[in-house]
Amino acid sequence: MYSQKSDILLQPYAMMHKAAAYFQLLKFRLSLTVAFSSAIGFILGYPNSKWYDIALVMLGGMLVTGSANIINQIIEKDLDKLMKRTAKRPLPTGQVSVLEAVVFCVLLGVSGAALLALYFNPLAAALSLLSLVLYGFIYTPLKQINPICVFVGAIPGAMPPLIGWVAATGSIDIQAIILFGIQFFWQFPHFWAIAWVLDDDYKKAGFKMLPMAGGKNLKTAIQIMSYTLVLIPLSLLPLQFGMTGTTSAMIAVICGVLFLAQTFYLMRTCSKKAAMSIMFGSFLYLPIVQIAFVLDKI
Repeated sequence: MYSQKSDILLQPYAMMHKAAAYFQLLKFRLSLTVAFSSAIGFILGYPNSKWYDIALVMLGGMLVTGSANIINQIIEKDLDKLMKRTAKRPLPTGQVSVLEAVVFCVLLGVSGAALLALYFNPLAAALSLLSLVLYGFIYTPLKQINPICVFVGAIPGAMPPLIGWVAATGSIDIQAIILFGIQFFWQFPHFWAIAWVLDDDYKKAGFKMLPMAGGKNLKTAIQIMSYTLVLIPLSLLPLQFGMTGTTSAMIAVICGVLFLAQTFYLMRTCSKKAAMSIMFGSFLYLPIVQIAFVLDKI
């Protein structure tokens, strides 16, 4: 009798624990960042959009991104056990089975793509599924094979604002490509700074994230600086093509110069501290610039 009562009392806790594990599978903060970028593209493409349209494009993006994140974790479940950063994820710890993760992944992906296709347009849904395939089935296995994985991963990573623009307009315009380009080039200093900071952990899983000819040295620091430098002229293109005004262009240039200054510190010291500074700087650069674009537009 006591055992039965204990089991009944523990059921709500077990359900909450399982729900938390499913939520963790989503990589919610990463998915929210992607959804935010898709909302930026949507608002720039349709400045008079309603709040519920913005919410729905974010939801669609978050669902598909969550699905891609789960594919990544399914493929890397055994590798995640080797790294301190990922060892406590739901799949390595057995909180969620592979079958449960697959079912959850399919439900999220289908729901997100259906939402984008039916409420917005099929092209937005097709691009989101292309992003899922590139991230889950090409970028993920490439991480153990060749540093070109960063280039491949930057493509789906840059697609959210493009998908948002397409959801708003139904077409891939030069403006959408500009938004894609800014986020694409931003990802190289972002990815490589993270890879520099987490290099020891990544090596345990055999991930090849830093440039082949580099590593944690001056060659990699120069590449990080080069891609960051490109962001400055790229961030002026929205003004050139009438997407935004001069205020956001000035903000983008200032942010770009400050971001670039951090890469000079890395070139001078080749230190983990400098790489960490770039990593945090990348977290600030993109949302500040994108929010400036939107506020200038509306």
